[in-house]
Amino acid sequence: MATQQPDREGGAQLAGPAAEADPLGRFTCPVCLEVYEKPVRVLCGHVFCSACLQECLKPKKPVCGVCRSPLAPGERAAELERQIESTETTCHGCRKNFFLSKIRAHVATCSKYQNYIMEGVKATTKDVSLQPRNVPNRYTFPCPYCPEKNFDQEGLVEHCKLSHSTDTKSVDYDVDEEDMMNQVLQRSIIDQ
Repeated sequence: MATQQPDREGGAQLAGPAAEADPLGRFTCPVCLEVYEKPVRVLCGHVFCSACLQECLKPKKPVCGVCRSPLAPGERAAELERQIESTETTCHGCRKNFFLSKIRAHVATCSKYQNYIMEGVKATTKDVSLQPRNVPNRYTFPCPYCPEKNFDQEGLVEHCKLSHSTDTKSVDYDVDEEDMMNQVLQRSIIDQ
């Protein structure tokens, strides 16, 4: 499985087999998966497009989308921006060369690139193993106070505020965490 690690310039550097498959991965935003647009480096060393970072900063306690460190506004990644301006790549559709800074705008209008993408979509949808399976959503949580379950993060907070704000019963988070870990382990065994 490919992982992203900050490289020397602070970009998200792919590791493992994906590094060979995507040599331009260090110029790719981990949020939008496009070439960085106005790249910004945050305290943990990861880089995001300016607009993507603004979205990540919206929650009350924002965290880095890559390493989950506390997130704060970062600094413009000027060196990375210069590299994006001067590094060339080839459009997979029309096979013309463009600087990375121009490729995003080009592929949005390149009909041959759109055909290239559609061929990829058709190829993956034919593979039955890639079809969605009936597995539980891993991003839901049970209420620690009552038997209710399948809340997303915001839904759980809202439920607890509405239904349990006056409860005097305390929650043993260690037991709850162990139970959740057991559930995740069971699901991963079932998914294999």
